[in-house]
Amino acid sequence: MKKLLFLSIALLSLASCSNDDDNKVEIPTVGETLKTSVGGPNQPNQLYLDLSAAETKSVNRASWDLGFSSGSEFRVIINGSLKMAVKKLATSDITLSQVADANVSVGAGETLASNGYVDNPTGVLAGAGAGIGTAIAEISATDADNKVYLVNLGFAVSTTTPGVGSVSVDGDARGWKKVRILRSGNGYKIQYADLTSTTFTEKTISKDADFNFSFFSLVSGNSVSVEPAKTKWDLNFTTFTNYLNMGSGEVTYGYADFITTNSKGGTQAYQVLTSVKTYEAFAKADVVEANFTVSATDQRVIGANWRNGGGPTSLPSIRTDRFYVVKDAAGNYYKVKFLAMTNDAGLRGNTTLEYAILK
Repeated sequence: MKKLLFLSIALLSLASCSNDDDNKVEIPTVGETLKTSVGGPNQPNQLYLDLSAAETKSVNRASWDLGFSSGSEFRVIINGSLKMAVKKLATSDITLSQVADANVSVGAGETLASNGYVDNPTGVLAGAGAGIGTAIAEISATDADNKVYLVNLGFAVSTTTPGVGSVSVDGDARGWKKVRILRSGNGYKIQYADLTSTTFTEKTISKDADFNFSFFSLVSGNSVSVEPAKTKWDLNFTTFTNYLNMGSGEVTYGYADFITTNSKGGTQAYQVLTSVKTYEAFAKADVVEANFTVSATDQRVIGANWRNGGGPTSLPSIRTDRFYVVKDAAGNYYKVKFLAMTNDAGLRGNTTLEYAILK
């Protein structure tokens, strides 16, 4: 009989910044299943899963706004789970009054990816803008080159109860800020203010080599704990700002029920169709190393591909014709398949998966 491992994370209060408590359970073996939750159909949380330890960490997705890379480049990401968007201004003077720009937003048919208002969803930080790399340009060592950014803070977590099987993820608009980021030694200095303010707040943020990013909240004015250490997670369950080709070019588009891989921490993955090999029959000898290549530069290999999107007369559902092979940073191999995207009451934001280590 299969042993069911519950890693459900209770719905966090919107006032809560994060929950640093890890949930540790027995490491799964063949045929065991695991239930995860991002808090139900409002999907208020981001959940990080470490396959080798069967350990999760959950944080409220509205607890952070900016992530400062700990790598050699000085790159800053925005919180795509809230549909944040930014626009570089012509000035480097943050004391100048600014006005909101409704075009700086996320939405299919409205915002071209080439506008460069959001981070490239592959997770690759390098790039020169126009939808490639981070929306905020690499922070220059020359202060005068670092411009002010108009920042749309996106949407708060919704509190509206949707119909069974549906989601409601976008709440009230969170407003706007203006932000300028400089280097500070091997770290960062952030200046931020309300749009019409002639003064600003300044904070310093250090790099931490154990983590992919150091995170900061423009709302609280504090650094916050978000991701686990970069060697301590493999998959992230989250809402997500993606690019979508609508036939006339890529536009920005918000997804619920999205799963990214920890490509920066060394996690790799690829998809296997059951017409090629069934999940039950797949063994370590079937792993094709070359198939991991795409995931080295794209965190969306699982993405929304594990589910059907639904339509006007149908709800989203699991795709049963595929599973995934995941290789963690320590060189362990796993096969992962998704069994359900709702709980027993039919509520979204509750995913059941099965995974096994390949030996």
